Amino acid sequence: MNKPLCKPLEISANLDLYQWLKEQAEKYKLKYLLAHAEDGVIWGEFRNGELVTAHDAFSQSPQLRSCTLQQCRIFGANVEIMLWQTYEGFKARIIQDDQSTEFIPEHQILWGTKVEEVNNGFTLVTDGQQGLHHAVPLTGIEFDSNQKLYRPLRLIVRHYIDDKQQSGLARIYLSRLVNLTTEKELTHAAKTHS
Repeated sequence: MNKPLCKPLEISANLDLYQWLKEQAEKYKLKYLLAHAEDGVIWGEFRNGELVTAHDAFSQSPQLRSCTLQQCRIFGANVEIMLWQTYEGFKARIIQDDQSTEFIPEHQILWGTKVEEVNNGFTLVTDGQQGLHHAVPLTGIEFDSNQKLYRPLRLIVRHYIDDKQQSGLARIYLSRLVNLTTEKELTHAAKTHS
């Protein structure tokens, strides 16, 4: 079984967060950022060598800052880089695969049942009466107003399997983010490829 490359990346003690993320995105052709910070979830997209975050589109979205960042993932078709905060500073690792790497795909449903606003290539979506919201770097998301709980956003994840020949056991030992899309785009892609 062909396994993905997974290894740590060197991080400078005086990390310039935006510059480092932009350099990695350019080097590995990464498209999206998903960060978890003390003040919320932050989506981003790399456009023409620059990182545009949800805060650039909606001021109520949290800013991407080193001091509040817990972890972030930047990802694309063949690579994910994860950066996380530790007591000693930032750590990072890369997962890289190719066409021959075996994996199980998962299309995780993201929350968001209606559009609040669209700005600068981001869509602010809300979910439920609690008013949960996040701004994703997608536009043209189609919601079904007849279904109150319809959530069209999908996060594509790859799970990698480790099978022990001696015991016959198999387990997911590693997962990475691949893409952000909608259910409609996934359905269209499936019809196109069949």
